[in-house]
Amino acid sequence: MENSEVLTDLDVAGTSSTAESVMKKLPEVTLAFWVMKIAATTLGETAGDLFAQTLKLGYFLTTIALFLIFVVTLVVQLRSSRYNPFFYWTVILSTSMAGTTMSDFMNRDASSKYLSGGVAKLGWGPQGLGLGYPAGAAILISILLAIFLAWKLSGMTFQIRDIVTFKGEALFWSAILVSNTLGTSMGDFLSDSSGLGYAGGALLVTGVLAVLVALMKVPAVPNVLLFWIAFVLTRPLGATAGDFLTKPVAKGGLDLGTAGSSAVLLAALFGLMAYAHVQERRTTGRPA
Repeated sequence: MENSEVLTDLDVAGTSSTAESVMKKLPEVTLAFWVMKIAATTLGETAGDLFAQTLKLGYFLTTIALFLIFVVTLVVQLRSSRYNPFFYWTVILSTSMAGTTMSDFMNRDASSKYLSGGVAKLGWGPQGLGLGYPAGAAILISILLAIFLAWKLSGMTFQIRDIVTFKGEALFWSAILVSNTLGTSMGDFLSDSSGLGYAGGALLVTGVLAVLVALMKVPAVPNVLLFWIAFVLTRPLGATAGDFLTKPVAKGGLDLGTAGSSAVLLAALFGLMAYAHVQERRTTGRPA
């Protein structure tokens, strides 16, 4: 890769002829992309907690429901013939919500450490596997590496703007779902178990992301690798930011509540998607 290439240009097609010969299904990785990613992952954290904890549906039932929503949104995205910001970011949001409760179900249990207000049970079904964050992260990292290995062996590109086949998109979205689940585990570990708290965890992740930006200038470090590390790390940033917004003041949060925070974040994300939709129409020359 040339030194002039940066993380925000990661998914640009390798040649102009390639770019002109395919119908793009995925967005350009610009600064707006990362802003929307953080907004979507923060909303995924607050919305996942809203259903599982505030509404007391539990991790098990909520995971099943949100995974089904992910499947529906993914089918819509896969059936689309071109990039549509509403379709794409709805799938990102659904993976963030499902990833939140999948992580909680894997790592947590029904102990008082994870349940507040004297609640002993959340919803119907198993209350959590109680694997803990280290074991849960190890499992998720193994699954993610297996997906990337299968992706590599398939011979298909890792540059997301060049992904145009069903198999390529299936691998891409599988990696997205697992990376968002892994990022949730990392964010919850930083917030709950590391002693850093919500603000401290967010600052740590922000610092690591700043290091990744600096590494973009190092020719020996592939930008594709930096993209996926950044993609995973924006999820714990969203998780810690979501917890900071919703958790009680006594625990270091702002106590804004999951419902109110989710509503504000949804409105912000919808506005960003509308802006991206208008920009995409202008870029392609189609009427908005």
